[in-house]
Amino acid sequence: MGGADAGAVTGRDIVSPAGATSLASVDGEIMLAAEATIPVTDDGLIRGDGAFEVIRVYDGTPYAFDAHLTRLERSSANLRLALDLEAVRADAHRLLARAGTGEDHQFLRIMITRGGRRLLLTERLADTAERARLMSIPYAPTRILDGIKSLSYAANMLAGRLAREQGFDEALLVTPHGRVLEAPTSSLFYVVDGELLTPPLDEHILASITRALVLEVTEARERSCTLEELYGADEVFLASTAREVQTVVAIDDREFAADGPVTTRTRRTVLEAIAAELAS
Repeated sequence: MGGADAGAVTGRDIVSPAGATSLASVDGEIMLAAEATIPVTDDGLIRGDGAFEVIRVYDGTPYAFDAHLTRLERSSANLRLALDLEAVRADAHRLLARAGTGEDHQFLRIMITRGGRRLLLTERLADTAERARLMSIPYAPTRILDGIKSLSYAANMLAGRLAREQGFDEALLVTPHGRVLEAPTSSLFYVVDGELLTPPLDEHILASITRALVLEVTEARERSCTLEELYGADEVFLASTAREVQTVVAIDDREFAADGPVTTRTRRTVLEAIAAELAS
């Protein structure tokens, strides 16, 4: 699940709110995002009861579209939430075709609400620092939501705000027992003695699309880690749909190298893999 960088505290989520020309699709009807509405009685709004995905769009082409839809289907099934996946797929293609390219259409957000709404909108990429400073925040994952990317993200968003209030760029979620999990909207990777590692999914973290890509194109492996052990790492970075690979230069008072060799190599490899898939 998220991070940012020194000297660039924006106080915003990694994905900016919809811009002036951002578009939305509500149950298949396309309109300006600023004009899209749903009933206030929808439990997606009232209770955060629903599922979502955010997909990076490169020059009008959504990256890892099928992987995101597969996770959306899994999240919906686990929430016992009705989902017409083919309708979502069709909505997405129509919306992106109408949107074309441009800074207001760098992401595709998909939301399925308990009220039965299919909401899709394009969003712009927020200004994000090249390197992130993280503040550890105590966090206890909700076990029943394991593997679900739900609309109930208030705890994640609050963790990030608490970190930014203290001058950091993003939060690092750590269990009350000191085990490192992830950031609010991105996965964590760290390097020890040249080996690339990441906390395992059975620590109740989200199965990130970009995390899976890093594991696929590198020799990274899963290993549990305490916060004290992480302080001793040689390099740290975040990985997510929005951040791709973002260097972490500090966690609490511990400073790390700005761009270590493993992080630099991983960033290059990940970007090459994304470019190759988009070109295929």
